[in-house]
Amino acid sequence: MGILGLSKLIADIAPFAIKEGDIKNFFGWKVAIDASMCLYQFLIAVRSDGAQLTTVDGETTSHLMGIFYRTIRLLENGIKPVYVFDGKPPDLKSGELAKRAERRDEAKKALEKATEAGDEAEMEKFNRRLVRVTKEHAAEAKELLKLMGVPFIESPCEAEAQCAAMVKSGKVYATATEDMDALTFGSSIMLRHLTFSEARKMPVKEYFYEKVLKGFELNEKEFIDLCILLGCDYCDSIKGIGPKRAVELINQYRNIETIIDNIDKSKYPIPEDWNYQVARELFVSPEITDPNEIELKWVEPDEEGIVKYLCGDRQFNEERIRNGVKKIMKSRSTSTQGRLDSFFKVLSTTPKRKPEDDKKNVNKKIKLNNSSAKKGRKPK
Repeated sequence: MGILGLSKLIADIAPFAIKEGDIKNFFGWKVAIDASMCLYQFLIAVRSDGAQLTTVDGETTSHLMGIFYRTIRLLENGIKPVYVFDGKPPDLKSGELAKRAERRDEAKKALEKATEAGDEAEMEKFNRRLVRVTKEHAAEAKELLKLMGVPFIESPCEAEAQCAAMVKSGKVYATATEDMDALTFGSSIMLRHLTFSEARKMPVKEYFYEKVLKGFELNEKEFIDLCILLGCDYCDSIKGIGPKRAVELINQYRNIETIIDNIDKSKYPIPEDWNYQVARELFVSPEITDPNEIELKWVEPDEEGIVKYLCGDRQFNEERIRNGVKKIMKSRSTSTQGRLDSFFKVLSTTPKRKPEDDKKNVNKKIKLNNSSAKKGRKPK
């Protein structure tokens, strides 16, 4: 779920914290990618005749096609992806997971009705709501990434928290995800739409954490409290408080404790046993692997291993897969050359102006303006 309404709120209050650009702008950068979010996108997007791609035995392959071709696209654009997989969800998230299970049950019933009525649009809508990433999907994706020579990390807990820690440590440039809570975890830079920008012809949105804080006029802890008020995965929010009111309250009182002491509880009832303090702590000190203990390596792909893995029982087209592997190989040499080109471009032969030269130019301009004023002409 992420943080409810945060993306729109940032666009309204701190639009200067968002930069839209092309995927090519991130050439040469290492990016930590929220793997579960990626797999979910692939499972709902890579479809044939409204259904997920499967083998003759009914095994889903949409996620593997997505991982293979989208990763190649990133590599071709000079991006070094590292996929980060979720670990065990925190106990506090159990309530949100239970709600998701209830919504899936409701979607199943709605799908049955739509099927009986022959409403294809409704069938497609509720089919998408039933999609979920399983442990098997994740395990298969990891095996494919290993064969492709692309690193992946298994987070002890939340992938977004691990990604954010890697960005803050300088291990990677940015977190790539659609969930806005990467910013709540403090990711210095967050990218949205990176893994499907070209497929959907959408610009990549680059969010800058420090500029977000500046726009909201909040420090890190105050921003976390705002996100909790908006609605996160770890606890309920206060009913009746929407995004605009949440911003007003946090700006006035600066933290949730003071807000609780001052709001009209008959109008804004506080959730029973509201564990916002624990939620806050999960954002401040999440369970992660120390980024300094993580070694990232991009190695040569195993062509025969990939062909065997995808073109056997999974029935991918061998010629296309081998062509894909060739693109991976080519991207390795292209990215190296690109970095060399960028290096030499930095070493410009144009001499820098000395500070005293700038001072002379300023004095010269002042003299010209004074001279022009004496002759009755307006200075330029």
